[in-house]
Amino acid sequence: MNPIIHLNPHAGLSSRQRRFTNFAFKILMLTASSLLIALNTKTFIRAGNLVPGGVTGMTILIQRIAEKYFSLQLPFAPINILLNAFPIYVGLRFLGRQFTLYSVYVIFMSSVLTDLIRPHAITSDMLLITVFGALLGGFASSLSLLADATTGGTDFLSTYLSVKKGIDGWNVILGFNVVLLGISGFLFGWDKALYSIIYQYVVTQVLQNLYRRYQQQTLFIVTEHPIEVSKAIYEISHHGATVLNGTGTHVQTERRVLYSVVSRQEASQVMNEVLKVDPAALINAIRTEQFRGSFYQKPIK
Repeated sequence: MNPIIHLNPHAGLSSRQRRFTNFAFKILMLTASSLLIALNTKTFIRAGNLVPGGVTGMTILIQRIAEKYFSLQLPFAPINILLNAFPIYVGLRFLGRQFTLYSVYVIFMSSVLTDLIRPHAITSDMLLITVFGALLGGFASSLSLLADATTGGTDFLSTYLSVKKGIDGWNVILGFNVVLLGISGFLFGWDKALYSIIYQYVVTQVLQNLYRRYQQQTLFIVTEHPIEVSKAIYEISHHGATVLNGTGTHVQTERRVLYSVVSRQEASQVMNEVLKVDPAALINAIRTEQFRGSFYQKPIK
């Protein structure tokens, strides 16, 4: 029987080589994200006259106003980069240099590619345009987030509010997008604005399923080794655990139940490590809808 071989792409590499490999992989992901964002803008969004929200939506809205009311064809890149100036400042000032510079790369690349790619309508069906455009847009944004960057604009502000202020930034972005959609509906028709609401909703659902950095998972762990399991949880997530006393009703024996809240991004890794420490442990993972209190977040670089 052949042994199972676990391949580690960083095995045998020096620290400098690992950093370079990690950097190259992130740049590849960010470039792919930028290309997909540009393609989505020039196919689905343009074909459906949708307003995707955020700074990108504001840029597109300015272009449409200039075209309809002033007969001007404004390029996408200069407007989008200019509107991102203040969010970029927020990123550099409060969120971390590396995170912001990666994000600037996405903003610049996606803006330039949007002007270079010719518009092309894949379909004329508005529902297909809305749903598949949102799926593509959400996936593209997720690639940037997974590479420790953002697509810019209101994402900077949302991250700042979530990390630094403990405020749900999505509500602030929602309010901004409502105003944006209201202007779009008043000027260009409410049907496109309503389809844009569907677009933004689907994008949000894709992001919530693919990117889990700021989501929490509640773990209830029944174990006979609470101290060892608690250490394993802390080593991965930097979160502690509360030990509760319980009684197993089947055999009427005392049990220890650990209660802990960790990032959803780390939940699977934590559970796997717990089972290594105690193979007989029972784990119940529940999605945390709301959490108040001190919660450790890995710092953004």
